[in-house]
Amino acid sequence: MDEFLEYYQYIKAFHLIFVITWFAGLFYIPRLFVYQIEAFYKPLPEKEILGKQLKLMAKRLWYIITWPSAILATIFAVILLILNYPLLYNGWMKVKLVFVIMLFIYHLKTHQYFKQLQQDVINKSSSFMRIWNEGATFILFAVVFLAILKSTINWVWGIIGLMVLGVLIMLGFKVYKNIRERNPEA
Repeated sequence: MDEFLEYYQYIKAFHLIFVITWFAGLFYIPRLFVYQIEAFYKPLPEKEILGKQLKLMAKRLWYIITWPSAILATIFAVILLILNYPLLYNGWMKVKLVFVIMLFIYHLKTHQYFKQLQQDVINKSSSFMRIWNEGATFILFAVVFLAILKSTINWVWGIIGLMVLGVLIMLGFKVYKNIRERNPEA
């Protein structure tokens, strides 16, 4: 039993490491999208130089860090659930898995934006991408609280907390936008 627990903890550690690197990619890629979109409207040669560099940075981040981390985090999660399948009977785990599905949807939609921007197709504004950047944050908060507290009883408080977080983030965007309008270098 001790040997099983030891292997289980190693697998859990690898899962957590790849979840962290996956989220790091998901946090940074929309920021690169913001810069790509803003660079697209700059005059030549600045547009060309920045656009080329930002595309390369996004491509490396997406394919070398974010996608492999998503795949490895998923593989280790599946192994953990196979080894400890009774977890699937817990309410908090079912809710957590719903958020994981939302994370995959967010990831795939982000991939769609990545592909468009790699082809210089600008369908969204930099302001939209700043807001999009917070999608992973909401999911991360929900998953971490569910995994740590292992409770769905306080789900109402969790939703209220996420709504408050959303309001605070939107207020932060307004303040930042006002600062940028007064000082474009900010």
